[in-house]
Amino acid sequence: MLKTLLLALSLFAATAQAALPQQMSLVYDLYRNGHKLGQVTDTFTRNGSRYTLTSETRATGPLKMLWPGTIRLESTGVVTPQGLRPTQFQHARSDAPHKLATARLDWKQRSIAYRYKGESWTVNGLQAGAQDQLSQLYQFMFAPSLPADFSLQVVSGRDLNDYRYARSDGGAIQTPLGTLSTRQYQRIEQKPDEKAITVWVAPARNNLPVQIQVQEDGVTLEQRLVRASIRT
Repeated sequence: MLKTLLLALSLFAATAQAALPQQMSLVYDLYRNGHKLGQVTDTFTRNGSRYTLTSETRATGPLKMLWPGTIRLESTGVVTPQGLRPTQFQHARSDAPHKLATARLDWKQRSIAYRYKGESWTVNGLQAGAQDQLSQLYQFMFAPSLPADFSLQVVSGRDLNDYRYARSDGGAIQTPLGTLSTRQYQRIEQKPDEKAITVWVAPARNNLPVQIQVQEDGVTLEQRLVRASIRT
């Protein structure tokens, strides 16, 4: 009986893992304080256990003056049973190549090596389960479980922050994949000046992020999924 149960569990785990995406191309409309600013195109590719995740933001229309060029984020790393484990993160702007920011995550030494504007420095204290600024959004899809309240470290191109998320019902959201019930994960702010982040994920679609909202310094940026191509 025990062997049968263990076999069933292993088959379930294998099926769940197989259902995870091998490739994704996602397009979000981007709004700034309710006005359409442009689009964000995210792509995910997986080759064996290695993954590459990119996000490109382009402004369009009259608000293009605020964000000239392209903002590109890139996360590379490994897909593990615990989810995504990034090994490098980059933040680049096409109109300011000298502002390329790179963070290399050394999981053996539990450290992060940063490089920005010709300067290099190292930060220690990298914790298990840490994500980068981009991978944190897709860790919702690859994590083996999503508790109602969880904490993690988030690596950006220049610093390391502690994030804590709380879950609530996100309601139904119209998407290119149909109307989907969502769960809302909202960052619990520890300090008044912290960035407020809310992510709506669709459990029926492996917790795909269908809407993202960031509030900081009186500005609200919101991404709404408008196109999705997913291959498992």
